[in-house]
This record gives sequence, structure tokens and C-alpha cells, in this order.
Amino acid sequence: MRILLGITGGIAAYKAVSLVRSLSELGHDVEVLPTENALRFVGKITLEAISGKNIDIDMYNDVAQVRHVELGQSADLVIVAPATASFIGRLAGGIADDLLLNAIMASSAPVVICPAMHTEMWTNAATQENVSKLEARGIRVMQPASGRLTGSDSGVGRLPEVEDIMSFALGGPLSGKSVVVTAGGTREPIDEVRFIGNHSSGRMGLELAVAARNMGAQVTLIAANLEKTPTGVEVIHVGNVEELENAMQVNCDVLIMAAAVSDYKLKQPFAGKLKRAEVPELQLTATKDLIASFAAKNKLTYCVAFALVDQQSDLETIARQKLWDKGVQMVVGNTTEALGSSNTDVLVVEPELSKRIVGSKSQVASEIVGLVAQRVANR
Repeated sequence: MRILLGITGGIAAYKAVSLVRSLSELGHDVEVLPTENALRFVGKITLEAISGKNIDIDMYNDVAQVRHVELGQSADLVIVAPATASFIGRLAGGIADDLLLNAIMASSAPVVICPAMHTEMWTNAATQENVSKLEARGIRVMQPASGRLTGSDSGVGRLPEVEDIMSFALGGPLSGKSVVVTAGGTREPIDEVRFIGNHSSGRMGLELAVAARNMGAQVTLIAANLEKTPTGVEVIHVGNVEELENAMQVNCDVLIMAAAVSDYKLKQPFAGKLKRAEVPELQLTATKDLIASFAAKNKLTYCVAFALVDQQSDLETIARQKLWDKGVQMVVGNTTEALGSSNTDVLVVEPELSKRIVGSKSQVASEIVGLVAQRVANR
């Protein structure tokens, strides 16, 4: 595989030398492309010696060869390690002001970004927003490690070790696995214009799909009444419970049932549009328990269900009861407080243990999928 390895200007650039060597030893053809600032931290001669190739970062050399296009189009995979906050911001903003950024924007290859920066820079709202933009475009962003940083500080923001970068970039814990994620809220028709629905934004399901994609899975997202969906996943759009059930008839290694499925539907929806003066009597019937039905028929699939309760309820008791009632391997419980919020507080319940996870929906989704990956690997 031909790998374009970008290096940006951070102190962690020294680790890129070992990354070049390790990728080359696996038989990959590595094209090293540092930025001008990266060469302040690691020498051009060193990178040329390790890669066995000349390095030229000037956009305006060999113009007739259109180098940025050639570099981008010939790559099978793009890795940027380390990636600074500045680089992430420029890539998120579509700013191509050097050879590396031009090559990435001219490439259709998968892109893996490995951030490295000080803790406050990583947690800064601007950086997190830029990371979300990149992930929404299908770019895989590796979470930085925690540990000793520049100077005497320690915290999150450290560039992961080379072995971890290679594992993330070349595969991931869910590599070779098929994952189906349902997201959004179903709508059951009352008449041709009205429906029974819910307040689900689908945000958690979308983040779960992104997390599974970033861990190397082949992801199918079944989106119930959602317009915006992430790239890099197969998307099936559905509207109501019946359409969702039909879309779920697939073989997969993991099913994560994050969609908010309506509990009721009309026995017989009204034809046309009801008039205001005609106040109807709605005769409701319960919908099918889709996750329980799926789990019963697909014993080899690792199934994750969600349990939403009000804030006064005993979350763990309800989640644990649903674990057995639905025949699934994991239940993620949360309260109505999380509806519409970018942050969440969930309780992950499994037969032998439970774990509370708090943070942004993106962070929580990554932890949940990480747990799923561990369980699937051990099956």
C-alpha cells in the first residue's frame, strides 16, 4: 500500500521517524511529506535516510508534474502524525496553503489524523469543533493519549505510541466487522400530514456510527427521519417502525439500536388530511419490540439496546431488567435530561458489570463502541 505520511510542526514530530520505519518494514511504500514547521523539529536528512526518498516540500517545484495532485491521487492512505491544532483548523476550514494540505484535498484516499498538542489546546472548543467537522467528512481522528507533555505538564494531548497509531490507521479494533447502527426517531402516521413522533435528534446514534467507522468497522447506518448523516458509512433512510424493521433484516456482527422507536401506532391511519373541526378518536396499538425480535433471531450478533427513563426512575434497575427482557448483551441507559443536549451521562449495563460514562456524546459514543469492540474480540 502506498502511504502518504504528513508530519506537522509539533515536538512530537520526532516519533514520525519510527512511524516511517515501522510502516516501511511492513512492506508499505511510504511517501513522507513534512510541513516547513515540521522540519524545525525533525531533520530532512533523517527523514530521507529512513524513508529512502528525497523530500521536497516546495509547492512550486516541478509545477508541470502537478505534484500535489500526483501525491494525492497516488496515495492509498493518508496519515498525518503529529497533527497540530493549526493544521487541523486549516484542514477543517478547507485552507490549502502548503503542499501537504493541497495533496490531502486532491486525494480520495482514506485520511487518518493523529493530533498532538497541549491539553488546553486539545480541549479548546475551536479544536473540538474542527475535529467534529473532519469526522463528519469521513476523516478518522485518533484520540490523543494522556501522559507527559512538553515541559513539566501532563495530561491528554500526547501523540500515541507508534504501535497504537499503526493499529488505528491500518485497521482498528473493529476491522473486518460489520456494524449496524440505528439512529433518529420513527414517525407513525395519523393522517397524510400528521404523525406520532418523539424528540430524538439522532445525535447519539450518529456519533456511534462515526465511532464504529473510526474503529475500522464496515458500518450501515439506518437513519430514521434524519437528513444529515456522516460520510464513510452506508446509509439506509427509513420513516416508520415497519420500514425500520425491514431495513434491519441484515446479517451483521454488531447491532446498536440507538433509534427512538415509537411505542404506539394507529390501528388504521386516516386517509387524506383531517380537518380541525373533526377531532378524531385515535385508536392506538403497540408496535413491535424490534431489538428483542432481532436478538432472538440473530444469536451470533452482539446486540446493544438503549433504555430511556425519566429522572426519577431507578436507571440501573430498569436497564438491567431490559438486558434480560430483550435478550441483548448490553444496555445503555440514560435519562430524558440528555434529549437535545450535546453532552450525556449514561450507564452501560452488562450481565456482570455496569459502568457510568459522562462527557460529550462523541466521547461517550467512542467509549461505548470501544467496550463493544472488546466484547466482540473476546467472543
